[in-house]
Amino acid sequence: MTTPRDPQSDPADGAPLHAPAPNGPQAGAGSAAGGLRSASAGTAAPAAASGPAAGVPPHGAHAAPAVGDPPPPQTAVSPGPPTADPRWARPAFLALLLATGVLYLCNLHASGYANSFYSAAVQAGSQSWKAFFFGSLDAANAITVDKPPAALWPMALSVRLFGLNSWAILVPEVLMGVGTVAVVHASVRRRSGPGAALLAGAVLALTPVAALMFRFNNPDALLALLMAVACHLVVRALEDGRTRWLVWAGVAVGFAFLTKTLQAFLILPALAAVYAVCAPVRPRKRFAQLALATVALVVSGGWWVAVVELWPASSRPYIGGSQNNSFLELTFGYNGLGRLNGDETGSVGGGGAPGGGGRWGETGWDRMFNDDIGGQISWLLPAALILLVAGLVLSRKAGRTDVTRAAFLVWGGSLLTTAVVFSFMAGIFHQYYTVALAPYVAAVTGMGAAALWHRRRETWAALTLAATVTATAAWGYVLLHRTPDYLPWLRWLVLVGGLTAALGLVFAGRAGRRVVLAAAGLGVAASLAGPTAYTLSTVREGHSGSIVTAGPASTGRGGGPGGGGGPQNGAPPGADGNGPSQNGGFPGGGPGQDGFGAPPGADGTTPPDGAGTTTEAPGQGPRGGGAGMGGLLGGTDVDAEARELLEAGAAGHTWAAAAVGAQNAASYQLATGEPVMAIGGFNGTDPSPTLAQFQQYVKDGHIHYLLSGGGAGAGGGGTGRGGAAGTGAASRITAWVQSHFTHVTAGSVTFYDLTRPTSEN
Repeated sequence: MTTPRDPQSDPADGAPLHAPAPNGPQAGAGSAAGGLRSASAGTAAPAAASGPAAGVPPHGAHAAPAVGDPPPPQTAVSPGPPTADPRWARPAFLALLLATGVLYLCNLHASGYANSFYSAAVQAGSQSWKAFFFGSLDAANAITVDKPPAALWPMALSVRLFGLNSWAILVPEVLMGVGTVAVVHASVRRRSGPGAALLAGAVLALTPVAALMFRFNNPDALLALLMAVACHLVVRALEDGRTRWLVWAGVAVGFAFLTKTLQAFLILPALAAVYAVCAPVRPRKRFAQLALATVALVVSGGWWVAVVELWPASSRPYIGGSQNNSFLELTFGYNGLGRLNGDETGSVGGGGAPGGGGRWGETGWDRMFNDDIGGQISWLLPAALILLVAGLVLSRKAGRTDVTRAAFLVWGGSLLTTAVVFSFMAGIFHQYYTVALAPYVAAVTGMGAAALWHRRRETWAALTLAATVTATAAWGYVLLHRTPDYLPWLRWLVLVGGLTAALGLVFAGRAGRRVVLAAAGLGVAASLAGPTAYTLSTVREGHSGSIVTAGPASTGRGGGPGGGGGPQNGAPPGADGNGPSQNGGFPGGGPGQDGFGAPPGADGTTPPDGAGTTTEAPGQGPRGGGAGMGGLLGGTDVDAEARELLEAGAAGHTWAAAAVGAQNAASYQLATGEPVMAIGGFNGTDPSPTLAQFQQYVKDGHIHYLLSGGGAGAGGGGTGRGGAAGTGAASRITAWVQSHFTHVTAGSVTFYDLTRPTSEN
């Protein structure tokens, strides 16, 4: 039976194509997926106070039987008017969003400026539209961050409206988190009902790494949102074959590219393949639509790149992270293939090998489950993998255009491709990258649980549900055991509760309604108890610096070379404008550590007058560890005397000061509000400015002070983009300044006054 909206037939299938009803899918004739679409809305309701509500179908599906009733036969179903959501669905959805927002806003100020590297760029963008466009680290546009600027734009606009403070920077990230939960909820609701959507939203909101990154100012928050939007739009396109959904998906991926370059493309093979095979239109139209989506991607992601590459290099900032002042080189080198093969010129670490240990952790198939990564993302990962297989088995006899199966393939394919790349990439890899997996895990979990819950009277489905809960509880026990001093009783509660729930689910097809509901509720509670505890631990702590992790300290956690970087004790900006303490780094040491100059103010002194302070030694977060890289991977406290010195001498100069390494420069820029040049970009190893350029800046009076010490390019032990150890541009600049200009001391910090040559000159 065809509908007036879609009268065409697909010659490849020899069957008519059915478009879904306006507000949801229709059950296809003879499709095994019909049972999936009519899954009870009670799938996720154990997470709600009222328990699962049986008999509530998703949009466009017929009512599901009450618990204990036999499931309907898998026969042809005549399309009817879409069934409205139950009355509790919208209030529950709004409550989910409100709870997510409140959770992520709690203690938000404790992170201060979070990652000073990006906060300084946000500050610059709020002062200069040119810096806003390019993503410059300072308002005078010396050098950009080492990413495209899309993630900075919402924060910079917020700072323009509300002034420079922690809330103005981080609240946009919280809103991105709430938006991602809303997108996943919307996508799952259309396929599996409001109950399953609530479960998916709760899984996402309570994933520890999501609670970390949706409260932090790295680009990953916006990337996760845009990737979820792209998946949702592709599923919408698969429902009715409309071109507009696919084009908008291309736009979402394009802006994701402007957020974190090639990471946005990890899910493209899965999305394109699923649409090419499963779309409800003729083959010629499918490929034409994919071509249009590709054009949309190129335009939305390429317009900024074209402007930057065509803009005269002499009148724009240097492209941070590149060797040749080229964004394309940055994209395909340091931020592209270098992340995969470990060949990253100027990186502070790398060289991991598949199947072996690298400076960024072990690579291999189990990387997402190891001591470093497991507690961040993998709580529900075993469940998602089991439920993905179950969903595909349930829909194996469905027609080519079955949307429920296609939805599993879209979300599940995105999960698998991203996880595989993360598991085997040999270059720079941080634990927080795994936030990209959180929407995929949540969506697959919600849809798969709904599918099996509807078929619970079938023995294999009941056993699969029980196995899913057992695996989740057992893995939760393992993860909690890695932090034995953190809530030691919880791991036993999770294990016993999960096994008890699994036993009840084994008999879901024969037990009474109350027993089934109790088992389902206990299973959800046991599955979410561990990640919820880690999420609450994450929210209670402030996080700052370049490498951050969620949850309590794990015995084997490593934030980078040599050890584990955890949440840093970043104090919120003081009333006088000082930034937070950001002594993050690589606790435990790192490559070339001895060659890094000590960051200004890193002698353990306590800044007066409300400056940000830390209770830990320089280079250490509250989780402990050895000496870290200080000003390279985390900012530094700013003495009041140093701040006053820079502010008093800023007039008449383009940059109040210059510092080697972006985190050092960012700390002083945020404290003073004046532009501070980051020599060598993030690591201090970019070849900008050259010694000749710096000498000209000094001659023309553009820079007042140079901060003593710095990042990888300042000392003799770090190997940077400039070549052999100690031979980079930053090292030559530092040596020239030290031999030609007078140094002054302000508080605990040494500066070189570039307006006062030594008497020898």
